[in-house]
Amino acid sequence: MNSKNLREWYETNKRDLPWRNTQNPYFIWISEVILQQTRVAQGLPYFLKFVEQFPDIQSLANASEVEILRLWQGLGYYSRARNMHKTAKIVAENHHGIFPNSYENLLKLKGIGPYTASAIATFAFNEKVAVLDGNVMRVLARIYGFEGDISVQKNKNILHDIAIEILPNTNYSIHNQAIMEFGALQCVPKNPNCEICPFKLECIAFEQKKVSVLPFKKKAKKSIDRYFTYYIYRCENKIAMKKRISGDIWEGLYDFYLAENHLNDIVNLQNGVFVLETETIKHILSHQNLWIKFIVVEIKNLDNTFVNKNNLVFLDQNEINQIGVPIVIEKFLKKHKHLIFK
Repeated sequence: MNSKNLREWYETNKRDLPWRNTQNPYFIWISEVILQQTRVAQGLPYFLKFVEQFPDIQSLANASEVEILRLWQGLGYYSRARNMHKTAKIVAENHHGIFPNSYENLLKLKGIGPYTASAIATFAFNEKVAVLDGNVMRVLARIYGFEGDISVQKNKNILHDIAIEILPNTNYSIHNQAIMEFGALQCVPKNPNCEICPFKLECIAFEQKKVSVLPFKKKAKKSIDRYFTYYIYRCENKIAMKKRISGDIWEGLYDFYLAENHLNDIVNLQNGVFVLETETIKHILSHQNLWIKFIVVEIKNLDNTFVNKNNLVFLDQNEINQIGVPIVIEKFLKKHKHLIFK
């Protein structure tokens, strides 16, 4: 795969994205963490919000976890947001707020793995390192006809070696941006337009009619089903919420009193009046399907023992706007706020 031809394609077809117009390692780092979660179109608004609220690594390090999770809301994999916060604190405290300027030293930072370290090193410091994300693996697997399972580390290492071999003698940053963009725009996962591809004559997958099956990746494990019944206790225009603990989805975010796997669970409501009971909805996460029902209950006198035992706090609408909640909770609150908050 000729780097010169790749860079020429890039100059003609590249998108104008804010993290490409800077060599600031902080902005590049933020963009890479977000784009590991989602596509550019969905990730761009999150990037802009993050750099507006936290314009440098010190401001991110000084932020509370609640603020960060609130901005991250909707991206999923909230552990990455928490790890990002931890990394910011490490850089701020141990490196005077300055990112290390080499791949090897970046890799020493807790929370930064090989891909992110290589991305920062090449895009911010033009270091001669190869990036290997999903887009790059797809391009290389197709052009070189690599049929190994790309979810296996030894096969990733093989593709990484190929990525290194095709690096040019200069313009490393442009080359790496180009191959990532080529995978995002031209060599797309499904139904790529191979007829206009500048590399079709050297693409083994195209020649052997294997574009639709390469790269090969073993199917992910089957998703499990979980059944949630949320009770939203309302008292004096405040509703009861609970911060989720570690070891499960949505760690650090707030949701309602939850009865899992007990669809007919009835709590001692003490003069409670049912305000709303929704249909069961399906919310899809990575490897989990959540079947969720919401029940809103107006409470006159809720037993404090029950409140304390379940670590519930009563919050009004403004207070809820300041905390992080799962996207499915946010959607419910927006849809039914006229019933929940009088």
